[in-house]
Amino acid sequence: MTTWFIVSLVIVFTIKLILTSLPTAVVESFTSKFQLHPNLDDATVTVTIDGKPLEGEDKIQVINQFNQALFLEKYYFPPQSSGTPLIINTKRGKKDVSFSIYSYNDHVDVIKQYKKKVVAYSLRSDSLQKRSMLVTGDVV
Repeated sequence: MTTWFIVSLVIVFTIKLILTSLPTAVVESFTSKFQLHPNLDDATVTVTIDGKPLEGEDKIQVINQFNQALFLEKYYFPPQSSGTPLIINTKRGKKDVSFSIYSYNDHVDVIKQYKKKVVAYSLRSDSLQKRSMLVTGDVV
């Protein structure tokens, strides 16, 4: 009886040790699947504004500004936004994901659509808020 207890205790301790000391790359790849505001790479992304695609330096600049933006809060109901959004389309695994970005003076609203789900959240990015090509919307 005591030997089985000791053996099972050693096995449980070993499993706990392995799970709590995983390499950083493994942990980051696992948690990246559940991120609300993911980092995008410019190879798999298309950026459009008012139906016109952005190319070259403008596209890379928008993607970098989006990646560096600070997450503020998640909205439980998507806000009513007006104006022309900046649309970022990308592929995450097998899913197509679309980000609609509405710029305001004090924040940026992002509406993320994937599968049949819609999630909205707010970001703070001075460069995206002051971008001249984005049409600012009215707060409703």
